[in-house]
Amino acid sequence: MEPQKDDFMATVRGFMKSRIILTAAELDLFTLIEDSWDSAEKIAEKFGWDQRALERLMDCLVTFGLLQKREKVYSLTDQSGCWSSKNPASSLPMLLHAKRLWESWSGLTEVVRHGADSQAKPAVPMDMDERKAFIGSMHVIGRQLSEEVAASVDLGGHRILLDIGGGSGTYTMAFLKRNPRMRGVLFDLADVIPMARERLACEGMLDRVELRPGDFYSDELPGGCDLALLSAIIHQNGPAQNIELFRKVHSALEPGGMLLIRDHIMSEERTWPPQGALFAINMLVNTRAGDTYTFKEVEQGLTRAGFGEVKLLRSAERMDCVIGAVKPRV
Repeated sequence: MEPQKDDFMATVRGFMKSRIILTAAELDLFTLIEDSWDSAEKIAEKFGWDQRALERLMDCLVTFGLLQKREKVYSLTDQSGCWSSKNPASSLPMLLHAKRLWESWSGLTEVVRHGADSQAKPAVPMDMDERKAFIGSMHVIGRQLSEEVAASVDLGGHRILLDIGGGSGTYTMAFLKRNPRMRGVLFDLADVIPMARERLACEGMLDRVELRPGDFYSDELPGGCDLALLSAIIHQNGPAQNIELFRKVHSALEPGGMLLIRDHIMSEERTWPPQGALFAINMLVNTRAGDTYTFKEVEQGLTRAGFGEVKLLRSAERMDCVIGAVKPRV
């Protein structure tokens, strides 16, 4: 086979490696091995799993550099230590969230044939474990990125940040660390608020943040803030949903207040950045109307909601573009 075809087929077969790693995450193998359950025989006996299948799975993880094997004893590598739930900076939630995406991406062909509604079964709400994995995944992804985004925007004149759908507070903390005089209001679902409280307390920032439970689709937003943040929110909505959300933000903000939007912002051809084009497919298979948007599309929605001075404040290849818009004073 020609080298170019070899490379292409290696990409196509990448799902095999992904499935092995996701299964290891589902079984929490990296944590078990760190806990000294270090052989397929021990683990299989403890949980009633198939020993031969488990050993073949673990052997593949050795070939990926994620486990070491000496005789029949397995141990973690430097590369896999971060996938143990015992690691204080564990990245395991990212794998558990990716496991949930595996199922939705399997429906892509039917979505392309018939549209998002072709996924006959209604979208299943996340259970608590899945929500924790999602929120944890967003924190892992955002730990460094949030600091870069916060450093790229001058917010010296703003006093109170409203972080809408703020998760465990990753971006709230980044903006408050960057702006020592700023306080925050984190607004998210009631079952997310305890996760935010725990993380903010660990970072010593709980005294600077008010936690407000609510659903930004059905509830009014807290008022009294002069800065609002929609971080990785607009891509899960259709255009009409975003206009409605922008109007809610506009009503909640103080006159002269600013809205910041962090998300993928696509070129007019919708082919750059590549991660944004790929993420549009993720929204296609996981939402009814979500998408990635161009600057012009976002600007039009903000203008219809009453905002002015819409500007692209940061352009980048990851989900770290930033758009700013201002609520007029009159």
